[in-house]
Amino acid sequence: MKKGFVFDLDGVITDTAKYHFIAWRDLAKEINIDVDLKFNEQLKGISRMDSLERILAHGGRSDDFTPEEKAALAEKKNTHYVELLQSLTPADLLPGVHDFLDGAQANQVPCAIASASKNAPFILEKLGVADRFAAIVDPASLHKGKPDPEIFVKAAELLGFQPEECVGFEDAQAGLDGIKACGMYAVGVLSGEPLHGADITVHQLTELDIPELLQK
Repeated sequence: MKKGFVFDLDGVITDTAKYHFIAWRDLAKEINIDVDLKFNEQLKGISRMDSLERILAHGGRSDDFTPEEKAALAEKKNTHYVELLQSLTPADLLPGVHDFLDGAQANQVPCAIASASKNAPFILEKLGVADRFAAIVDPASLHKGKPDPEIFVKAAELLGFQPEECVGFEDAQAGLDGIKACGMYAVGVLSGEPLHGADITVHQLTELDIPELLQK
């Protein structure tokens, strides 16, 4: 019997990938690196610093910046990203998410957010669903990023459950690998790239029956 739901944020609850792409593209351009949408797929589900390192490697500039300069670049990207997020509203919830969260509440299933984004609390407030989540994992408290399962273990812990007592929802392969690595039941949310290893895949959360899901 499952007792809790653990959600990735971007690509599952809302889609801020376009804002991430714009912010990374603009930053990369400033340091003479070209980033396109295809390359951007590699940045989904991983941390800000890991994304920056991939961009620098992509442009052959991994050794051109000190750790302090890299931190400043990452912060500059985030400032631009947060500015872009100001336009978010509850209308930016992905289709079916509001009804699914209503269903979780009706079935007394506590929910947590397991996202690499340090902006998760702000995003949830803008979307009008912050009160639907009993816990949000602070990425700064983690030692390893996805695909390491640490973030999902932490989310289950914050809900008061073991990982195997929870269902995890992810749209990125790195996150899905993390869910499976800690023994959670994995729901893959298809948003473009194929997903491998999910226990079930859907395009929208409304394709799922919550009481049935809790029996997994």
